[in-house]
Amino acid sequence: MNDYSSLPHRLNGRSIFRVLFSALTLAVGLVLAAGGLRLITLGGSSYYALAGVAYVILAFLYLKRHHAALHLTIAIFGATVIWALFDTPEFGFWALLPRLVVPALMFGLGLWASATLEAVPAKLRSASFWGGAATAGALILTLISAFFPHGAIYEPGNLSAQTPLALDKIDAPGNWAMFGRNANGTRFAPFNDINLENVSDLQVAWTYRTGRRTTGAGIGVDENTPLQIGNILYSCTPENMVTALDADTGKALWKFDPHAHSAEHVTCRGVGYYDVDADTRLTPSQKAALPDGICRQRLLISTVDARLIAIDAATGKPCADFGKGGTVDLAPGMGPVEQGKRYHPTSVPVLMGHVAVVGGWVRDIVHGEPSGAVRAYDALTGKLAWVWDVGSPDNAVAAQQNPQFSLETPNVWTVPTYDRELNLVYLPTGAGPPDYWGGDRNQAKEKFGAAIVAVDASTGRTRWVYQTVHHDVWDYDVPSQPVLYDVTNDKGLKVPALIQTTKTGNIFVLDRRTGKPVTRVVERAVTNNPAAEGDRLSPTQPFSVGMPIIGNDRLSERKMWGVSTFDQLYCRIMFKDSVYTGAFTPPGEKPYIEYPSLLGGMNWGGVSIDETRDLMFVNDMRVPLRMMLVNEKNAGKYKISMDEVPGFMGTLRPQVAGPYRGVRIDVLQSPLAVPCNTPPFGTMTAIDLKTKKIVWQVPLGTVRDTGPMGIKTHLPIPLGMPTLGGPTSTASGLVFFAGTQDNYLRALDSLTGKEVWKARLPAGAPAAPLIYRSPRTGRQYVVISVGGMSHAADVGDYIIAYALPQKGLAAR
Repeated sequence: MNDYSSLPHRLNGRSIFRVLFSALTLAVGLVLAAGGLRLITLGGSSYYALAGVAYVILAFLYLKRHHAALHLTIAIFGATVIWALFDTPEFGFWALLPRLVVPALMFGLGLWASATLEAVPAKLRSASFWGGAATAGALILTLISAFFPHGAIYEPGNLSAQTPLALDKIDAPGNWAMFGRNANGTRFAPFNDINLENVSDLQVAWTYRTGRRTTGAGIGVDENTPLQIGNILYSCTPENMVTALDADTGKALWKFDPHAHSAEHVTCRGVGYYDVDADTRLTPSQKAALPDGICRQRLLISTVDARLIAIDAATGKPCADFGKGGTVDLAPGMGPVEQGKRYHPTSVPVLMGHVAVVGGWVRDIVHGEPSGAVRAYDALTGKLAWVWDVGSPDNAVAAQQNPQFSLETPNVWTVPTYDRELNLVYLPTGAGPPDYWGGDRNQAKEKFGAAIVAVDASTGRTRWVYQTVHHDVWDYDVPSQPVLYDVTNDKGLKVPALIQTTKTGNIFVLDRRTGKPVTRVVERAVTNNPAAEGDRLSPTQPFSVGMPIIGNDRLSERKMWGVSTFDQLYCRIMFKDSVYTGAFTPPGEKPYIEYPSLLGGMNWGGVSIDETRDLMFVNDMRVPLRMMLVNEKNAGKYKISMDEVPGFMGTLRPQVAGPYRGVRIDVLQSPLAVPCNTPPFGTMTAIDLKTKKIVWQVPLGTVRDTGPMGIKTHLPIPLGMPTLGGPTSTASGLVFFAGTQDNYLRALDSLTGKEVWKARLPAGAPAAPLIYRSPRTGRQYVVISVGGMSHAADVGDYIIAYALPQKGLAAR
């Protein structure tokens, strides 16, 4: 007969704790052992398997109430600390977190469990209890530390002697009349009313609701930076609805809706502005010959359904003398555009005197996609002036009645830049479709893809070409507006330069007269084997080593990250189970890692340059992708998606090229939907253009509005999140930026990167801030379009202006 009389004594609180801890330890051990064994078979670290076996043994020792459990608890954690210090490629808070937090938690609980063991001497039991308490305290401090920035770089020695140039020495127009404020694209606001001393006093001056569509399919992303002309702002929504706003009140003066719709890539980054009276390229006699009643100040709008529209800047009414009733159809000659589904402009018409240059986004799925031709139109009449078509012998086609341009050629979906003095327009190109396989590409694609091309602004003929990626099969389109700025070469001479950021993290500085590098560029050997079936890759790629290369560190198993030990183990398995040979890893049918990815590096937001201090500011994102080419036989296994980035993640993106029918694109991430690379996932960097070195680099953005599984954490942990949009700098030493994954507009100290102000937004804002001074009141404003990040839950239709209180203005 069994004796149960002592059962309540045996199952007291201490015993229950020990049993539960044993069960937890067993579970942890089994998971680590199984995953660790898988990692070993892939040639990875043996730590996880060994730790798993040790935890399994530890679980049984605690169940048996064996005194050796305490010694093994200490040994496991001690060995883990030693391993973590040696395994971490770069010592830092975020790198050590997944290696040590779970083991530390198990260590602390193990010490408390040891305090329940009668086989352990009393003094050791007491020490175990207090050791567990100390470990708990250390974990609490670790949690608190997560709310402070980690991983920032500050190198004041790389800052050149700073004697800021006086504002009267800078050619700074009073209006924000172009995408990058001025013709050079520097996005620099020459104002100092809002400065380091008073920026903390900024408050909402006015808010305007655009009325954009925020539900349903194809709502797009609000990436608009409004223009400011005098006391009027001109904004556009993703579907190209344009509104004129009073610069001091935000009151709508008029609204124009072109009723534009498209199924893909719906966005409007801005509109073009043309003033007949200010156009110095027109002679007085030419101006006098213009008919009465024309729109002397007009806005040019390129729409998502492939139209170019001119409207009167004073009334919002179409300019009847432009095209047909104010509209030019951009579809003729471009191929199968399907009402904008396969072709439409996504950037701003760039004015070159009275001629507007229009590029366009082209779908990149099959052969026979629309043309990537870039066209120039007369801003007064809408007549075609010239066409840059790389499929024609001279890369230029004169205006003709029934044009037909070369299909599937490299396109220009971002913003070109015009140099009036050299009469050149600079075109940043993508690759000709399809994107990820190029076994049958023609000479034009190989020469002009992923390049900066200088084109004669009068004729459209190519003057020079500089390629940033050879035989691009990674979707490394040149994504941002070229910036024109004079830079010193290695001999100390000022050179009229062009600065180009790229998705690869390289920043190219070229002589804009010739296309020759101003800073050192080297051709480095890269792995080009095994290439995809039927493809051939370039044996070398250009690396701009004379400038900082940002976010392009080589990945490794040891650099895989996770919120915990378990998802870090998962990420290490995923890494070892993928093909990765560094930058420009060849695409193929086995999962391969692309890093930097097609998301960037740097993307369309571009840079800002403080022209008084020669400081350049650039934001980036660091999110590796795990990709795979899929042949016709296997294509049926996957769901096909035509959605835009990141909507097609985890699905098959059609890619009909050679033997392939699609490309599977996934973020390299853990089951918690957290990227596998070590944070930060996005930064802001300041580069001194005299020393060509990084002055500071700071993680940008918190996990407050996103987190594991996409769930809002509501925790302001400054992990550093992926960024879109661009920065805007001011003469007062501030950098404003809003394009993080959390809903904030921030101001940073331009010399240190320190955050000096932030404002909570109703949604994300992947747009560049507009900064202007009202000519009516003299009040300085910071304006941001707030529409929500791509595929985010928070969507809005706000334009918000910030300013100092009126009393601050009086004291100026």
